Amino acid sequence: MTNVLRTTVLLAALTALFLVIGGAIGGNQGLFIAFVFALLMNFASYWFSDKIVLTMYRAREVSIHEAPELYRLVQRLAQRAGIPMPRVYIIPSDAPNAFATGRNPQHGALAVTEGILRLLDEDELAGVLAHELGHIRNRDTLIMTVAATLAGAITMLAHMAQWGAIFGFGRRDDEDSGGGMLGLLLMAILAPIAATLIQLAISRSREYFADSTGAAIAGAPSGLARALEKLHYASQRLPMEANPATAHLFIVNPLAGGSWVNLFSTHPPIEERIRRLRRL
Repeated sequence: MTNVLRTTVLLAALTALFLVIGGAIGGNQGLFIAFVFALLMNFASYWFSDKIVLTMYRAREVSIHEAPELYRLVQRLAQRAGIPMPRVYIIPSDAPNAFATGRNPQHGALAVTEGILRLLDEDELAGVLAHELGHIRNRDTLIMTVAATLAGAITMLAHMAQWGAIFGFGRRDDEDSGGGMLGLLLMAILAPIAATLIQLAISRSREYFADSTGAAIAGAPSGLARALEKLHYASQRLPMEANPATAHLFIVNPLAGGSWVNLFSTHPPIEERIRRLRRL
């Protein structure tokens, strides 16, 4: 199964899960409300997600006069990727990381921290920037925003279903009272877990795809492989103060955590990413 087909199936599963839990709460009316709500949330994500996340991290847009080396490097790589020049931002943080956002290649934005500019050499930075430009070219920025929005909405509906089960709401007249409430309660518990696992599967699939795309844009996988190794160790020593809801955007997981936390990480294992890049 290709990355595109796998992502499409997983996004469809998220949408279906959202509609099912909406129907469980309010029957046909709940199903319709959930459908409309999903459309509105995806519309808002499409238009405003880039502005929200850039503001969240106090990212400052820079021009070619303010950051000439960074700007020209992005410009050169964007030409090789065959996409319009994205807006370039610098985040005031010592933690080394980077992310891309924007609803399509025509409205792309690329943000890097001050820490990553100090840590990486030119080839390594080019690999990171090429990876992020790969996300823009593959429209991963939109895909992951929609996935995160749907997963968050499912969690919210699950909380509503949980309270509905406790207070006796959400069942239809033809349902058995005990069985209906038990089913609703089980759905309220399991739906957020399922949504999270689906979101993680989408995120990890897109990261692998962006790694291979970035290696092609940069012209060699070695720079990105070395950069990932450096970023992995540096992020462990200096984790970023990041919102967990946006962790999937960054090139490496900005949140600190042990092996148990890594099981639920939005990113594939760094060792596996490096191994795949070196196989290229």
